[in-house]
This record gives sequence, structure tokens and C-alpha cells, in this order.
Amino acid sequence: MRLLLDEHFSPAIARQLRARDHDVVAVVERPDLIGLADEELLRRMAQEERTILTNNVKDFVPLTGRMAADGDGHSGILLTSDRSFPRHVDAIGRMVAALDEFLRRHPAKDSLRNQIEWLTTPSAAAG
Repeated sequence: MRLLLDEHFSPAIARQLRARDHDVVAVVERPDLIGLADEELLRRMAQEERTILTNNVKDFVPLTGRMAADGDGHSGILLTSDRSFPRHVDAIGRMVAALDEFLRRHPAKDSLRNQIEWLTTPSAAAG
């Protein structure tokens, strides 16, 4: 699976996942993506076959519904919450571990095609 980290996530997460041989980029690493509207980002990532990791449930979930109603597909949305994965420096390792496990379980580019899934902590996924 190819993954894009929404603008709210540290590029350190993407770097650490690339070091583990995953195809991951962060919005802030791509000047062409910075500041794009959510709908345009979703369409661009569909073209690139990249799943989007975001905690922006209120915007991305309705967008995927509208796209489906219009007959358009997307490459998947992987959701997180600040409660389960706080966005601060000392939580980066936990996020990297969870994403590493998730990406290893879903290696195909189209694993989440037209789907929305929540990222779980590694211990929760194993239990």
C-alpha cells in the first residue's frame, strides 16, 4: 500500500516508515500538495493510488460518500484520532509501530480501495 500522511502528521513518521521499506510520504514533504482542498487531495491521491492517513473524519468521510454517489473512486482513507494516537513528538514511535504493522498486513496498492478503516494500536490489532 502507498500511503500519504495528511498535513497534520509529522514528516518524521513518513521518514521512519520509508526506512522500513514502506512507500509513505507526508503532505508537508510535497510542495504540490500543501494547501490543497481535501477534495482535491483525495482526487489526486486516487490518481497516485495512495491511501490517505488523516484524523479529519468530519471532512473526509462525507467527501468519500459524495465521490461514491458521483461514481468516483478513491484509494482509501485510514483514520486516526487524537485520543488513540496523540499528535505529539513522544507518540511518533507508537504511530510508526501501528502503521508499520498495518502496512505489512495490507501490502497491495488497492487494499483499501473505496474503503474507510480506523488505525488501531498494535496490541489492539493483535487481540
